[in-house]
Amino acid sequence: MRIVDCIKWLWMTSRGFRGAIAVNGIIGVMHVGVSLLFVYVCKHLIDIVTRHSADNLTWYVGAMIVCMGMQLLLSVVSARMGSSLDIRFRNELRYRLFCRVMESKWAGKEVMHTGDMLNRMGEDVLTVTGAVCRSLPALLTTVVQLGGAWFFLHQLDKRLAWILLLVMPVALLLSKSYVRKMRRLTKEIRATDSRVQSHLQENLQHRVLIRTLEYTSCANQTLSVLQEGLQNKVMERTNFSVFSRLMVQTGFAVGYATAFLWGLYGMYGGTVTFGMMTAFLQLVSQVQRPMVDLSRQIPAFVQVFTSVERLQELAALDVEKKGKSHKMEGKLGVRLEKVCFAYSDGERKVMDNFSCNFAPGSLTAIVGETGVGKSTLIRLMLALLQPDSGRVVLYNEKEEVEASPQTRCNISYVPQGNTLVSGTIRDNLLLGNPKATEEELRAALHTAVADFVLDLPEGLDTLCGELGAGLSEGQAQRIAIARGLLRPGRILILDEPSSALDSETEQLLLERLTLEVKDKTLMLITHRETIGQLCTSVIRMQKKV
Repeated sequence: MRIVDCIKWLWMTSRGFRGAIAVNGIIGVMHVGVSLLFVYVCKHLIDIVTRHSADNLTWYVGAMIVCMGMQLLLSVVSARMGSSLDIRFRNELRYRLFCRVMESKWAGKEVMHTGDMLNRMGEDVLTVTGAVCRSLPALLTTVVQLGGAWFFLHQLDKRLAWILLLVMPVALLLSKSYVRKMRRLTKEIRATDSRVQSHLQENLQHRVLIRTLEYTSCANQTLSVLQEGLQNKVMERTNFSVFSRLMVQTGFAVGYATAFLWGLYGMYGGTVTFGMMTAFLQLVSQVQRPMVDLSRQIPAFVQVFTSVERLQELAALDVEKKGKSHKMEGKLGVRLEKVCFAYSDGERKVMDNFSCNFAPGSLTAIVGETGVGKSTLIRLMLALLQPDSGRVVLYNEKEEVEASPQTRCNISYVPQGNTLVSGTIRDNLLLGNPKATEEELRAALHTAVADFVLDLPEGLDTLCGELGAGLSEGQAQRIAIARGLLRPGRILILDEPSSALDSETEQLLLERLTLEVKDKTLMLITHRETIGQLCTSVIRMQKKV
């Protein structure tokens, strides 16, 4: 991404915060003005006590105290306002990106690893908001301070001011000859940091599996290699930064020595007062400090632009078409009409002129070996995927509507495996229906053969860890089915609902689903023929040769 594009993106993203950022910049400019006034007051105080001026000493002492108080006050206001602005903008930007990712289209696999996404929404957001809310106002303050201090110095001694103006930028230009390489290194560092976080997240989440596979030492070694690579890249960038700083400090040392010697010779020749000498040194400091700040901003802004590019990739994710949910009444059916579909990264068609009908109120088993397209069928009905040709239609006695994100409210889907989130069992159930009553929760648990929950010491308020830790696979699976039953949708899709159940519990689950779920259309995705015998209809899917 070009720098101009990065700036445009920052401008658009900062909408709603620009006024506060401008105010913070103005406060910084006011602080610069007061600091320059302080230099002016100090010069006069010294000239007064050294008998080079007949001005009122008491008035200037009072002015000095006021300047010091104003500098402290403005510093406090600026710091507090900057912190408030930074955290509010950070939360807002992270919220926008989170919403974008959560609403993004799914094309068969994730574009980025979740660890990489977390890294971007953490470190990169922090870098960008810090630059916008703190560095930009500071940059404005720095430029004003540099201009004001140089102008003041110019009023005292034109030749010294021009000499300093020529010496320092040369040092800055020499120190920044490697900016392009620093930007490349910063990109590599951010990418490597994302890989480290992805590795940490995935291995911590599956640490029990990794331990049982005796892969722990390999996981540890991989982390060591990744971190060593990150360390090497950081040190390489640091070397360039140190070189940059050395060049800047050399230029400033020359500038300070020039001002000091210039003042000494002036005092020796009687053309410079002690007050002017003090002002020279203070002003040179106020010229040098902004120049140092500017030199530090260059690598900082390299990091900002790199982070902007990474966040832009998140913000550019395609999102599903939004619209009002289309809730359909009565018993619903789903019909697929000559559906063709192939994933973008695959050559084989998963479906080719596939047609079937799930009648309203039916209980259908969808049977087939792994890879025949059972999961793809679910995703098409949920409108997570769109068919290349053909139609997927939801219908009742009065209307039929093509499947879309707006018809998803009519479908309750229970994925295969453990899909519980950390929290209480009640929290997990309420994901299906936040308004569910205690009686509805108990009824759903009973239908899902999950009555064991009521016998636990904490009952519905029993805590379960990440991915249902603390519960067996079969228990977690039944709670997830109860959650699906609570969802208001009239179509219930269960993916391998009995994969972790014994035959007796499986039989009881199917009996209760058949007897107690009267108003829903049920679909059971399975590879077990025995389940098909308990359903009213069976659809057998086979791989296309």
